[in-house]
Amino acid sequence: MNGKSIRVKIFGNEYPLRGENEDLTKRVASYVDGMLMKIHDKIPEQPPLTVAVLSALNITEDLLQEREKHMQEVEHLEAEVEKLSNYLDNCLLSEPSDERLI
Repeated sequence: MNGKSIRVKIFGNEYPLRGENEDLTKRVASYVDGMLMKIHDKIPEQPPLTVAVLSALNITEDLLQEREKHMQEVEHLEAEVEKLSNYLDNCLLSEPSDERLI
């Protein structure tokens, strides 16, 4: 990945990351740092590796929930588009023709 080198701080350590979008890279690092801190605050006696694994599990759960929500929204939109398409087809089929009966 090419891009600008961006220094971020995660769980007390600085990391040089490369990314095309500096703002996105910083937001991702902040999200990861926040999750690590949240887990660490709940169970401070756990070693950093356990905190990292639990954080990864929580982040993955968030991701999968968002994907599921997105898929449900896409399915809903597809159903609505199908309804509109059928409605328009029915309207076009039931329109009187321009032909005159003599």
